[in-house]
Amino acid sequence: MGAYFAAGGQCVPRASTTHFAPWEPPVLDTLRTDLSRFDAAIVDLDGTMVDTLGDFAEALNRMLRDLELPPVAPAAIERMVGKGSEHLILSALAHVGAPAPAALFDRAWERYQHHYLEINGRYSSAYPGVVEGLKALRARGLRLACLTNKPTSFAKPLLAAKGLDGFFEQVFGGDAFERKKPDPLPLLKTCEALGTVPSRTLMVGDSSNDARAARAAGCPVVLVTYGYNHGEPVRGVDADGFVESLADLAAA
Repeated sequence: MGAYFAAGGQCVPRASTTHFAPWEPPVLDTLRTDLSRFDAAIVDLDGTMVDTLGDFAEALNRMLRDLELPPVAPAAIERMVGKGSEHLILSALAHVGAPAPAALFDRAWERYQHHYLEINGRYSSAYPGVVEGLKALRARGLRLACLTNKPTSFAKPLLAAKGLDGFFEQVFGGDAFERKKPDPLPLLKTCEALGTVPSRTLMVGDSSNDARAARAAGCPVVLVTYGYNHGEPVRGVDADGFVESLADLAAA
């Protein structure tokens, strides 16, 4: 299994000329050369490097318990992840039928922040191939930054807890800039911090948020196939390629 880069649609016929297999992007056997075109990579956190669904579920349900509201199932939470903590909290409140979610937000945010900081990283784990992939990207001379919609105060301790913090020159959370992904501003500002231009900076993420931000910023984008993507099939997203692990991206 390796890296896949889209190269225009085509159908591959099965035995019958009237039935066609679903089109899959072809395997790119020159990814090593393609990576040499980049000076840096910007890597998303949740769903890309670390499976944090357990952390989200634990912190959110502790918050809801404090508010005397019913819990949310992890499967529902997975569809809410990716657009920042504010969106996550409001979505959870709406999901359980809380009256006036916006009016509850300040108290909910205080309880969520309290619980998340307490359990950050306890119910999460790095995906297979992440450490190997980051090592390989660094070995090829790429400068690395982590860019997430997660608050910076959550992101940095999580990276440290998983032994990933040493790979990154820059770490920016969703509160680092005026706007979050899918707005291109965070990517453009991260490129500035790295001293690179967008066209030579690869975005690696797991969702349409990452892809839309990259497209708007002018960054090539590759998505992992195992992340969250708001509960939607990731291969339906407009991206330059898909990888089954970060190790595949670096070793293809």
